[in-house]
Amino acid sequence: LQLGVCFRTLCCKGQPPPRPEYDLVCIGLTGSGKTSLLSRLCSEATDNIGPTTGFSIKAVPFQNAILNVKELGGADSIKKYWSRYYQGSQGVVFVLDSASTDEDLEMARTELHSALQHPQLCTLPFLILANHQDKPAARTTQEIKKYFELEPLARGKSWILEGSSVDNIDAVKQSFTQLIELLEDKDQDTGRI
Repeated sequence: LQLGVCFRTLCCKGQPPPRPEYDLVCIGLTGSGKTSLLSRLCSEATDNIGPTTGFSIKAVPFQNAILNVKELGGADSIKKYWSRYYQGSQGVVFVLDSASTDEDLEMARTELHSALQHPQLCTLPFLILANHQDKPAARTTQEIKKYFELEPLARGKSWILEGSSVDNIDAVKQSFTQLIELLEDKDQDTGRI
């Protein structure tokens, strides 16, 4: 019996190693496209998607990890409760509408600054998605970086700023893959297994 187990282990390489799982919080104003992006990543239909009330959780599978993403609704009545859901997060996804009005962009800027400085999030890797890049009014990632003052504010933090659109889900997947690399680096730095 022991010989059979050893042979299977050597020959068949045993069970594939389990993929690590990371718990993320996904925040952004209503209409930024959080739900649509996450639904597309999970290969779900994006027809008839409405604003998230409260929160939803999706397990987003990638080749080298599973991301358990807790998406928080972005309405004013919900934003004030965001911090109650931060505990246990290992990374942050912040989605903003790059084609929004100046007023909405300013609100998104305020919320991102608040998240980057929050005690439970400030040491975590951030993926900032400038969504709706397919719209004519979309601001470039360079414009977003400058307007949001990301260089001085996020200095010393692990963050990625990428453009996104539900029409280019491969680019979104690549952005999340970069976030997974930051999460893996953080795991190695802290000695987690």
